[in-house]
Amino acid sequence: MPTDLSDRTWEGPSAARRREILLATKTIAIVGASANPARASYFVNRYLTSTSDYTVWLVNPTITEIDGTPVYPSLADLPGVPDMVDAFRRHDDLPSVLDDAIAVGASTLWLQLGLWHEDVARRGEEAGLNVVMDRCVKIEHARFHGGLHLAGFDTGVIDSRRRSGL
Repeated sequence: MPTDLSDRTWEGPSAARRREILLATKTIAIVGASANPARASYFVNRYLTSTSDYTVWLVNPTITEIDGTPVYPSLADLPGVPDMVDAFRRHDDLPSVLDDAIAVGASTLWLQLGLWHEDVARRGEEAGLNVVMDRCVKIEHARFHGGLHLAGFDTGVIDSRRRSGL
């Protein structure tokens, strides 16, 4: 596992390509879904289900539901084929997540912030998958749908400039 950014050699898709991937995606499987509101996977699930048209499936073999939504034990148990597999798993688990994503016919493997695995990226691309690493689906969705500027900043809801006459 690369210890710092200088060890990274794989180049991910451009912002324009990530936008295309998100626009083409209809179903997302969150692998490593958690019922703990303090976990990123919980927040991403809540954001996607409340602000997007994506069908979101939750995957975790240790729980059966989150806030009334069923949780499936594996990608193979989903009611359909996910377009995207969004992974919230440890680095060492990522090769098996890739294998499962390939086996079910997903078109994109998305590794959340902090996750970087060059062998998984290379193998995923060789298998024909779109691969995105070290990016948050929630942040990228907000960026491309008006919630954030392309640089990652909010688009001006709060302004530090004073209005004249105040």
